[in-house]
Amino acid sequence: MAIGFNVGGSLGVVVPDKGLTASNTPRVHLASFGDGYEHRIADGINNLQQTFSVSFTTRPKAEIDDIVDFFEGKGAITSFDYALADTNSANNKRTIKVVCDSWNQTWAYDNFYSLTANFRRVYES
Repeated sequence: MAIGFNVGGSLGVVVPDKGLTASNTPRVHLASFGDGYEHRIADGINNLQQTFSVSFTTRPKAEIDDIVDFFEGKGAITSFDYALADTNSANNKRTIKVVCDSWNQTWAYDNFYSLTANFRRVYES
């Protein structure tokens, strides 16, 4: 799969604009003691919470409509594969499971729209 995600149908693989924003927050249990000492331990085996902000700027309305239909069909419940560029991988990409928690459409001009979306990484088989 190319970088991006597959919405199926005639559109196939959709590639977001350059400038992906990724936020990483490890989940840890923390025990602090009165003398300044603290102890940290990972909260679960997949304790890295990751979110990604992607955008699709000034694209034909039909393409934005297909992407929105895909997100609505998943309903932030069903995950999908998202391929990211990764130079540490043999094929320069890695695929993770994500859900799309929210998205916003913007009418740019004429028949062109823009869309921003927030993906949240999920750990499942």
